[in-house]
Amino acid sequence: MAGISDVIEKFLKEMLENSEDGIIEIGRNDLASKFSCAPSQINYVLTTRFSSTNGYYIESHRGGSGYIKISTLSNEDVFFNSVFDYLENNIITFNEGRRIVDRLFELGYITKRERFIILHAISDNSLCIDTKAKDSLRANILLNILYSFGRKND
Repeated sequence: MAGISDVIEKFLKEMLENSEDGIIEIGRNDLASKFSCAPSQINYVLTTRFSSTNGYYIESHRGGSGYIKISTLSNEDVFFNSVFDYLENNIITFNEGRRIVDRLFELGYITKRERFIILHAISDNSLCIDTKAKDSLRANILLNILYSFGRKND
């Protein structure tokens, strides 16, 4: 059974796919009411699943008539630059790395097999060192894999 976060994510992604321009606007409270959850649950889904490293741009307007505007980053350079900046400046958990890799797969930048290989390369089983160093190493491995996409195979 899917968790509420998965259901909200799926709903928002379907809305984005059905939009003409890859942009949706929706009330945070309306969304929370639709799924019978707290607005903080909506915030959690937005920050963990709709970040720039996942290929999205979020505008949030708070207040009584507050709304959320979600845009799909359609420009490849914008998406990759966002991911590169994030990986260069942060350590990442496996789940964060998986979300980046899954987004690359969803966008068609990598094949199912490449996704499988990359996920195994950044898994905890592959990185047999302490946690903080593991998360830093994971970010470096993923960053170097992404850099390899821009190189010509000579």
